[in-house]
Amino acid sequence: MDTRRETDMTEITKARILIIATHGFEQSELEVPRDKLRDAGAQVHVASPDGNEIKGWDGDGWGRMAEVDLRIEDADSTQYDALVLPGGQINPDILRLDPAAIALIQAFRDRDRPVAAICHAPWLLIEAGLVAGREVTSWPSLRTDLANAGAQVVDVPVARDRGLITSRNPDDFDAFVAAIIEEVEKGQIRADAA
Repeated sequence: MDTRRETDMTEITKARILIIATHGFEQSELEVPRDKLRDAGAQVHVASPDGNEIKGWDGDGWGRMAEVDLRIEDADSTQYDALVLPGGQINPDILRLDPAAIALIQAFRDRDRPVAAICHAPWLLIEAGLVAGREVTSWPSLRTDLANAGAQVVDVPVARDRGLITSRNPDDFDAFVAAIIEEVEKGQIRADAA
């Protein structure tokens, strides 16, 4: 059971962060946030649908494998301080049809924990019902989908709205990871939701 109160803050060096992905994740969009968050001192786990390692997409073809720590359905949102969703076209398109992935995303938001999505990953936020009335950004081809789901779409390196963090593409990594760290350390997502 989660014993943290809404007002509790977590130093990034004590934070536990979960990344969920499947085959076809954009290589850099999993690896760079994972590595930067680890370098900042966070414990970062990766979950996939079956708990097995997953293959990235890099440029015009398949990339490297990424190690995986657990299955998505075994992930417990009460054990993590934030959720990160890498993009790529294939990965979020598959995961948005995975009930366990969508339920986990919703569980993080129900607990008022940060959820960060980059590039095509906001498709998952749409499927989880999290974008209506929120300011978000994404890869350009998703912006109509986001607007149709009720989001306020902006074209900025990172959009932050009550713990929901979105970025456009790998050019935004520095702002994206900095926003994740700040939201984790800030806590009090509910306090922002006036």
